[in-house]
Amino acid sequence: MSEFQAPKGVPDYLPPESAEFVAVRDGLLNTARLAGYGDVELPIFEDTALFARGVGESTDVVSKEMYTFADRGERSVTLRPEGTAGVMRAVIEHGLDRGALPVKLCYAGPFFRYERPQAGRYRQLQQVGVEAIGVDDPALDAEVIAIADAGFRSLGLDGFRLEITSLGDDTCRPQYRELLQSFLFKLDLDDDTRRRAEINPLRVLDDKRPHVREMTAEAPVMLDHLSDVAKQHFETVLAHLDALGVPYVINPRMVRGLDYYTKTTFEFVHDGLGAQSGIGGGGRYDGLMRQLGGQDLSGIGFGLGVDRTVLALRAEGKTAGNPSRCDVFGVPLGEQSKLVLATVAARLRAAGVRVDLAYGDRGMKGAMRAADRSGARIALVAGDRDIEAGTIGVKDLATGAQVDIPADSVVAEVITRLA
Repeated sequence: MSEFQAPKGVPDYLPPESAEFVAVRDGLLNTARLAGYGDVELPIFEDTALFARGVGESTDVVSKEMYTFADRGERSVTLRPEGTAGVMRAVIEHGLDRGALPVKLCYAGPFFRYERPQAGRYRQLQQVGVEAIGVDDPALDAEVIAIADAGFRSLGLDGFRLEITSLGDDTCRPQYRELLQSFLFKLDLDDDTRRRAEINPLRVLDDKRPHVREMTAEAPVMLDHLSDVAKQHFETVLAHLDALGVPYVINPRMVRGLDYYTKTTFEFVHDGLGAQSGIGGGGRYDGLMRQLGGQDLSGIGFGLGVDRTVLALRAEGKTAGNPSRCDVFGVPLGEQSKLVLATVAARLRAAGVRVDLAYGDRGMKGAMRAADRSGARIALVAGDRDIEAGTIGVKDLATGAQVDIPADSVVAEVITRLA
């Protein structure tokens, strides 16, 4: 066993499985790019106060799960546990909110939460995110949701469902908060849960413990107490989803794990993953920009789990990506042929063809085994005598058929065959 191992709860992705990870990540990003979302790269750590204020101090994320430490300047910094607060900080800092709206951004990368590692739950989790900032339009909510739905379907995933609800707005949330607290304070809650009910009572509805869920089964739900404006907003979002052909299930008890959500809130669920069934989710966050020191602009976004999506595909017996390392594998059998095949490889790579070569003076049998392991479709085989004769063997690795081709025609021949 190696002296060093990856930290607990941090997965490695290595070839050939890493091809699946990359295909999932890029597939989820591509649907956002097709809708006009621009890529943004953000710091992996930020000022701790950004997450405490933006995500919510009452959330488990902030109170229990953040990786927070003091840097050498004694500043408190935190490895990012989610993406929205950092995107909002960047938009405010660089003045994007003062240009054309909405600001439409997408991103991918690692996020960090100190949780008990288990299947589908990691301490370093990989996500794809989308944020649309500056316009409060139900049609934009539907677009964001449809992008996520299309991303999953583009990978061949179909055993998931979209659950959706509304968490209301500033005009109805205060009254609902009082109503919910009145219900909760009559229950026999433990001290931690009662404290959570005082700070943010919605958090109690998110409690996964069976006895708490049983006690709160009859709790009032936000959907029954929406303002006219919030109700109209939600109904319009659903109408747009219907028009786009995006199926959904209304879940009145849904509560996301972050405090900034308002109005439209949603989650994608895959029952094939067991307890960790969520593969992505998000919602509208009106008021977050103002809370972080910017303008009073609304926004909506999502975070989709790349790790979870990989597991969901496997649960359906599917895969994504091409595990082969290359399309063509060169087998030189002499010093002169090594020079020539290296030149051919460079020309093919310049044309967009993936090419690898056998190194280390392997014999024919060992080099051909390496060619088979690479996943290549074609092998280029040549010894020094072949080079002197001006030919290179082009071998179809699926059929085993090999023909000698003039060296100056090999690049064109390979490109034609691959096409």
